[in-house]
Amino acid sequence: MMNDKQLYDLINTEPPKDVLDEVRIILNMISPNFDQTPVSQAFNTIVRLYEGKHPDFKACNTEYHDLRHTIETFLAMARLLHGAQLNGEAFDEPHITLGLAAALFHDAGYIQEKHDREGTGAKYTVDHEHRSAHLLGRFGSEFGLSKEGIAMGRMMILGTDINIDLSTLTFPTDQVQLLCQMLTASDLMAQMADRSYLEKLLFLYHEFKEANVIGYESEVDLLKKTVAFYQFVEKRLETILDKADRFMTSHFVSRWNIQSNLYKEAMERQKNYLQQILNIPDSDPREQLKRGGIVEKVREKYKKSD
Repeated sequence: MMNDKQLYDLINTEPPKDVLDEVRIILNMISPNFDQTPVSQAFNTIVRLYEGKHPDFKACNTEYHDLRHTIETFLAMARLLHGAQLNGEAFDEPHITLGLAAALFHDAGYIQEKHDREGTGAKYTVDHEHRSAHLLGRFGSEFGLSKEGIAMGRMMILGTDINIDLSTLTFPTDQVQLLCQMLTASDLMAQMADRSYLEKLLFLYHEFKEANVIGYESEVDLLKKTVAFYQFVEKRLETILDKADRFMTSHFVSRWNIQSNLYKEAMERQKNYLQQILNIPDSDPREQLKRGGIVEKVREKYKKSD
């Protein structure tokens, strides 16, 4: 039986400050002596970038890979790190800071430079991980990352590439490998547990279209193929799925006295609803997607439904 509390009941992830406040609480639970300054600095840097407040960059203009997804990945990573500690994984403070910085920068490669006037950041879909890793290298020293730390963080970000087999990457330590796996899990869980995940897939289709990603003929085709994507994600995460489940459950017990992994439950609800609406005969599944007025926003932006 699923828990009566749902993920979105705990905190509002819309205002970035609320997410940072929650992560600060989690870091204090990990260690009351944790130096949170570098994490806050990294967070403020990424928010400035996404909001277009850095002189060299435009505001983020991808509506699937947006600031909210980034800070929700950051929050999921903090929760996993706390749960890992509760399960005896002894990450030191620099590793925890690095894991959180990598989460913040993992999709920064979608952001366009000011001089880039063609299209949107979606055109960088295929190589955004390399661009993101580059930006961590550019800004990492500003919030105290060492050269070695930046190199490890770049490797972790590259590991979020859905097309890379993580087992082919060589990590300097088992801890860095686990951090990379945890970041990959945080990225996928944050997306797929989002209450508006199914609606936002319509934005993702148009990001793919701009990037010339093949394999999706329409918004509805992407929705249909997402059913198989759930199975792909389970396969993708199989090396860490049990750990991630255990870590998240331990965190939610400690922080909220909830004996379950709310991410897993949210993903299951989304999957079940998607299958349900796709099984309605002679029906457009988009008619069943009501959250956030997103379907209307997509139709208005792209002027037609395909």
